[in-house]
Amino acid sequence: MKIVIDAMGGDNAPKAHVAGAMAAVRSFKDIEIALVGDEPKIREHLTKAENISVLHTEEKIEDEDTPTQAVRRKKNASMVLSVREVREGRADACISSGNTGALMTAGLLHVGRIDGIERPALAPMLPTIDGEGFLLLDVGANVDAKPEHLLQNAYMGSVYMENVKKVQRPKVGLVNVGTEDGKGNELTKAAFTLLQEAPVHFVGNVEARDLLNGVCDVAVCDGFSGNLVLKSIEGTAGTLFSILKQELTSSFTNKIAAGMLRSSFMNIKEKMSYSHYGGAGLFGLKAPVIKAHGSSDHTAVYHAIRQARQMVHEHVTEVISEEVRKQEE
Repeated sequence: MKIVIDAMGGDNAPKAHVAGAMAAVRSFKDIEIALVGDEPKIREHLTKAENISVLHTEEKIEDEDTPTQAVRRKKNASMVLSVREVREGRADACISSGNTGALMTAGLLHVGRIDGIERPALAPMLPTIDGEGFLLLDVGANVDAKPEHLLQNAYMGSVYMENVKKVQRPKVGLVNVGTEDGKGNELTKAAFTLLQEAPVHFVGNVEARDLLNGVCDVAVCDGFSGNLVLKSIEGTAGTLFSILKQELTSSFTNKIAAGMLRSSFMNIKEKMSYSHYGGAGLFGLKAPVIKAHGSSDHTAVYHAIRQARQMVHEHVTEVISEEVRKQEE
């Protein structure tokens, strides 16, 4: 199995990508990794080259680039070359921490959509109190969605959670402004009806405040609402840890208490950290394409590789395609 990584995307490129790749090939003996980017910069950090190759290019897509223009004009950018490796069959999956819109565009242009999926969804795993996590889709790929798109998100999310996360009968919830039937706008009301009749374990409407409590395994919504939920969770977690740090260092007594509870605080931070949940899969494409967080460190890159490997092993894209085909018959 070969996984290709855009080594120049994100805030910590290429150091984090190289370190994550070296850790992954030590853990998973069945994978090869190709790092795409500026070879001299990559080699500075590459101390273990076994099962790791480098595809050189000096061109890259910047965060401020317009996605469609960048993908069409920067044909030798590290992100574009990475996706093309998948399209041309030289790699099984692709990972990038770069420009989200550009990665979606490149995925659509070069990998293509699964038949029957109208719009791919961007779907990250997010933490829950029990440590199992839940899948949220969509978080920004499609701001304007139709009820049918949310139904397809439910199919794709269920397949992923069942095959990759090994969750039996994943609970699917529709993110809404209340849990009662009939709540929400026209989109959620129509989607609710479709999900009730769908062959998924639909548990009804769920509120954003309950998501971290594990109310569902798959949370379905349009990209606008999903992005708000995602950014709110990230912002709240970051602010909470900042407040705790200020309070625990505000006095000598608090510092002593903080030292005694250090391991507990570290466990909490790890449980709430995105870095242990992999990246956001671009569900609905014909091959695994994963968007890692822009600020991914080596741990986040490692887990994105683990996620890509699982998706290939479990034939997730093929299973999604088959599930969608069944529903259309």
